[in-house]
Amino acid sequence: MYYTYDERTLRFVRVNWLTVMMKVFVIFAVIISLLGLTIQSTKQNRTESEIMIIMADYNEFSADKLIGMIQKMNFKFPYIVYAQAILETSNFQSRIFKENHNIFGMKQAVIRITKSLGTQYEHAYYKNWMESLDDYALYSSTYLSPLKAESEYFNYLGQNYAEDSQYVAKLRQIIITMDLKSKFNYHGSEDNSIREVLKIRFFNFY
Repeated sequence: MYYTYDERTLRFVRVNWLTVMMKVFVIFAVIISLLGLTIQSTKQNRTESEIMIIMADYNEFSADKLIGMIQKMNFKFPYIVYAQAILETSNFQSRIFKENHNIFGMKQAVIRITKSLGTQYEHAYYKNWMESLDDYALYSSTYLSPLKAESEYFNYLGQNYAEDSQYVAKLRQIIITMDLKSKFNYHGSEDNSIREVLKIRFFNFY
């Protein structure tokens, strides 16, 4: 048997091992619980941080990413779309591009479906650059999809898209200078409807 000294009564009293073991168990359980919460919180914070990093990397703009997404969207004349992005953003250096995430100089749409969040600096602004590309896809599906020939596409852009009378000439020059048809492996008109892509990306709005 074991005894412990009780300073209150100034006497030795028998140790109750059951009580001691219970106290030890409770203390041990509390410590384990606190450690578990700390580890779980650390893992959760790390996971959230990793998610933020992944999302930031996904949303970060690059010309290669834009080219890849334009190809996936099945635009009828993808090289023209990319040339517009170059021209409208002054090679991705303009204020509208950097602050509005607006790749194509789009204005806030009134009639058609749009992905823009509103107007800033007299142009539409977006959550990120991919939303701007999606909005151009909606524009294309609404107004450009019936056009079959490259000349029709250029004519429509010249008459309806920009106020600059040299807009189409500038686009043609960018396409030639940057050899965009080769970059997009373009070998003639393809009947790939962007409307089918939009059905997937925009939850069957059409």
